Formats: sequence, C-alpha cells, structure tokens
Amino acid sequence: MNMMELDGYKAKIEYDPDLDQFRGEILGINGSADFYGKSPASLRKEFKNSLKVFLELCKEEGITPLKEYSGKFNLRIPSRLHREIAARATATNKSINQWVAETLKRSVND
Repeated sequence: MNMMELDGYKAKIEYDPDLDQFRGEILGINGSADFYGKSPASLRKEFKNSLKVFLELCKEEGITPLKEYSGKFNLRIPSRLHREIAARATATNKSINQWVAETLKRSVND
C-alpha cells in the first residue's frame, strides 16, 4: 500500500484512472477526509490543505481528530499456527502477546 505522512497523520494513496489523478484518504481519524492531485507535489499540497480544514472543523465541533484505539483486538488463526506461535514465544521466554506484538511492530516498521 502506498502511504504518505504529514505531521503524524497517514494517508493511503491510490491512483484513480477515471479522474487521471492520485487520491489520498487520511487514515485513523474521526471522520473522513480525502484529497486529489496529479503529481506527488500537488498531492502533498492538497493533503496539507485537507488536513488543515479537517483539524479546523474538529476544533470548531469539539471533536478529537484521531480515533482512539484500545490496544486490544481479537484474532482468529488456525490452531496449527497458534501452536507454532506459542512455541516460538516460549523459546524466547516471552508471552504470546509480547512475541506477537514485537513481530507485528517489526512488520509495520519495515
């Protein structure tokens, strides 16, 4: 997935062939905000403008801009994979939660 970041906000970037433009969608916010541009430079400029408008609206409405996440989610996996994860966690003297969190963090930071 193509991403763009501005002031700690991330946006998913896709190409829209119907409009012959790139479309960005700001992620992880309370609401929705998108923007368009024909080049990376114009897309970044529109990202900045869209984010500014969104943040101003949040301030006026008393809305927290970023979604809150609990830090918990359920994950269903095959029992065989669960067994392998448990073995790897135990082998490194970690809980399954610690091992999975570290593995996910490495994956996201790559």
